[in-house]
Amino acid sequence: MSEKQGPSVWQGFKTFLMRGNVIDLAVAVVIGAAFTNIVNSVVKGVINPLVGAIGTQNLDSYQSCLKGPCVVAEDGTVTSGVTILWGSVLGSTLSFVITAAVVYFIMVLPMSKYLARQEARRKAREGTHEVIEVTELEVLKEIRDALVAQRGAGPDRR
Repeated sequence: MSEKQGPSVWQGFKTFLMRGNVIDLAVAVVIGAAFTNIVNSVVKGVINPLVGAIGTQNLDSYQSCLKGPCVVAEDGTVTSGVTILWGSVLGSTLSFVITAAVVYFIMVLPMSKYLARQEARRKAREGTHEVIEVTELEVLKEIRDALVAQRGAGPDRR
């Protein structure tokens, strides 16, 4: 029973690491982490001041008291009561929407258009060959039918 049953775990792990997908994923995580800082800056520098024109610049200060009395200490912690910090959720939602919009409009949409153009070009190149192949097939069928008609035989006789 000394037969090898497949690659070792170490070899499989090395193969997994050397695939392009793992490297692409690592690059995406690093770029995503750097991009998060940009989005957070936009939220703090642009969105919060716009919201501040209506209310306060700090979205985290928007909260509702679910079960009172709600007492908030000077450091911002709730000492009694149950509060819902909906301003924090709103800020995170805005960050997500901004991130999704930027990723879509700067990365996904242009790549989709590029891939659609490449696919159209590929189909156009293949389309010329398909017309020739279909035409050749039709010609061969006509030749077969003409030969059968010349012999005066049906398709069952030889």
